[in-house]
Amino acid sequence: MPSFQYQDVSIEVDEDGFMEKPELWSERIAMALASTEQVNELTEAHWKVINYLRSYYQKFGIAPMIRKLCKETGFSLKEIYDLFPSGPAKGACKVAGLAKPTGCV
Repeated sequence: MPSFQYQDVSIEVDEDGFMEKPELWSERIAMALASTEQVNELTEAHWKVINYLRSYYQKFGIAPMIRKLCKETGFSLKEIYDLFPSGPAKGACKVAGLAKPTGCV
């Protein structure tokens, strides 16, 4: 099983870089994972998306549909891509510590 290391953070990840044990997620891990997604700094806007994704995932056990993510956070899809260049499924969900979403390429 691959592992990911960044500074003092070390976690087990799948072949796509998603956490194997989402329950171990922390803000420190989010910042480390963001470095793999062309995100150098997590702003208030990033955290709004991350916290929504985590809350939804904890409640329903899956990532929300992109339309719901945009509606609930107030960000357009373009704004989500501006925050997470690899997209809401791959980038945002990975940084939020979620399992790889179904249908994510």
